[in-house]
Amino acid sequence: MTSPHVDQARHQTLGDLPRRTAQRSPDKAAVVDGDVRLTFAELDAVVDRAAAALQQAGLGVGDRLALLSHNSWQYVVLDFACARAGVVLVPVNFMLGADEIAFILDHSGATAFVVEDGLLPVAEQALASTAGAVTTRAVVRLAGGDVPTGWSDLRGWLDRPGTPYAVVLGDDDPVRMMFTSGTESRPKGALLSSRSLLWQYVSCVVDGRMRADDVELHTMPLYHCAQLDCFLGVDVYLGATSIILPAPEPGAILRAIAEHRVTKFFAPPTIWIGLLRHPDFDDADLSSLRTGYYGASPMPVAVLEEMRRRLPDVDLWNFYGQTEMSPLATILGPEEQLTYPGSAGRAALNVETRIVDDRDEPVPAGTVGEIVHRSPHATLGYYRDEAKTAEAFRGGWFHSGDLGYLDEGGRLYVVDRKKDMIKTGGENVASREVEEAIYLLDGVAEVAVFGVDHPRWVEAVAAVVVPKAGASLTPEAVIAHTRSVLAGFKTPKHVVVVEALPKNPSGKILKRQLRAEHADLAAQAD
Repeated sequence: MTSPHVDQARHQTLGDLPRRTAQRSPDKAAVVDGDVRLTFAELDAVVDRAAAALQQAGLGVGDRLALLSHNSWQYVVLDFACARAGVVLVPVNFMLGADEIAFILDHSGATAFVVEDGLLPVAEQALASTAGAVTTRAVVRLAGGDVPTGWSDLRGWLDRPGTPYAVVLGDDDPVRMMFTSGTESRPKGALLSSRSLLWQYVSCVVDGRMRADDVELHTMPLYHCAQLDCFLGVDVYLGATSIILPAPEPGAILRAIAEHRVTKFFAPPTIWIGLLRHPDFDDADLSSLRTGYYGASPMPVAVLEEMRRRLPDVDLWNFYGQTEMSPLATILGPEEQLTYPGSAGRAALNVETRIVDDRDEPVPAGTVGEIVHRSPHATLGYYRDEAKTAEAFRGGWFHSGDLGYLDEGGRLYVVDRKKDMIKTGGENVASREVEEAIYLLDGVAEVAVFGVDHPRWVEAVAAVVVPKAGASLTPEAVIAHTRSVLAGFKTPKHVVVVEALPKNPSGKILKRQLRAEHADLAAQAD
C-alpha cells in the first residue's frame, strides 16, 4: 500500500497530458482548425476552463457526457477536459439515427449532452424518446446557428474563467465509454481507462515510429477510437501538431497536406483509394508526407503497389485492432507491406496475441482460430453487462471475435469475422442489427446480411431476402425500409430476393456460401 502523497506524485491520467506537453513545448502549435490555432499552452488553458465549467455544471467523477459532433478543436478540448474533471466521455457516431442515439444516451446513463448545432434536430428527436436523465445540454456552434431554449452555448464554457478542483482519479478509473458497433443487435459500451489509453499510446509511438515533430492531418471522425486514440491523443502526448478537418474529402485533404506541410496521415483504404483517384492527385504537393497509416480493413495488394509507385517516399503501416483494445492490437510495418500483403502484422509492443480453438486452447502456426489478446490496452469491460464482459475475457484473454491465423514469423492474418462483422468504408456494421431491422418489414420470411467486396468501400453491406408466401418484395423496398430505421452506412447497398437460403443440417444459414455465390454483386451493379 502506498500513501496518498505517493499516489499523487505518481499520478498520470489522460487529463494530465496537455499540461505536461505545455510545460515542454508551450509555444508550439498544438491544434489548427481553420482560423483557430492553439499552442499547447493555450490548449492546456482552455482544457482547464472547460473542466472547471463541467464541474460548475454539477458533473463529477464518473458522470457521463455524450458528445455528438463532427471534428473540431472543441472536440479535442472536451476529450481532455472530461478526463481532467473525472467525467467519462461518450463519443456518439454522428451518422446514427435518433433511436440509435437515444439508446446510447439511456444505456450510458449520460447526464450531459454536447451537440454540434447542425445535428440539433436529430439530437432533440433522440432526447424526446429517452428516459430524461440528460439535464446539462450545450451546443457547439460550428455553423454559427442560434442556441435553442434549454441549451447552453459551449463557447461560454470555454471562455469562462476558472480552474478545476483536483479530482482523485486512478489509473484504472474509466475516462471513456466507446460504443462498439458490436456483433449484437445493440452496441456495447466499452470502458477505457487512462491506463488502457496511455499504454496504447506508447505502443503507437514505438511501433508506429511517431515523432514530436510530426504534423498530422486528422480527417476521420474523432468519435472513432482509431483517429481519436491511435493518432490525436498520441499527438498531444508527444507534442506533435494536429490539423483538424471536419471530413475526409479528398480534395480538401490534398490541399491541407500542401498548405500545412503535413508529415503524417491516417485513413482507411477507401480514403487512400479516393486520393489516388482524385484528378488533382498528381499535381498536389505531397512532398512533406513521410508516413501513412491505414486500418479498418486490409489494403488491396494492387493499391499497395500503386501507392508505392505514386508515393515512393511515404512509409506505410497497417494498424489492426478494435475498440476494446483502445484500439491497437497488431502492426504491419513499412518493410513488410508488399512482402506479406494482407497481413495485420505482429502484436504491438504492449500486446500479446495468440490464436485459440473452440476450447480456448492455443493452436499451431497456420491454423485458423479465434484471435485473442492480453494487454494493458484492453477495456475494463462492457458497461452494465457483466455476462458479456465475462465471456469476452474468459481464460484471462480478451476474445476479439475475429478469426485468423499466425504464420511462422508471428504475423497475423485475419480471415473472417467470427460473428459476421461487416467493415464498410472504415465503419463497423453488425449483420444481426441489419437483419433485425429488415425483419420489421412486412412480408419478410428470412434474411441474411453479410459483406461483399466493393471497389470503393472495400466491403459493402448485402442482404439476401426470402419473402413470405404470397408477399411481393423488391430490393428497392427493402433498402428504403432499412434506411428509414438505421443509419445510412448500415443500409444494404445490394439486396437479392430469393426463394430460400442455404442451410446446414442443423438449420444454420450458410453465410460463407452466400458470400461466395454473391461475391460479384458490386460488379453486377456497375
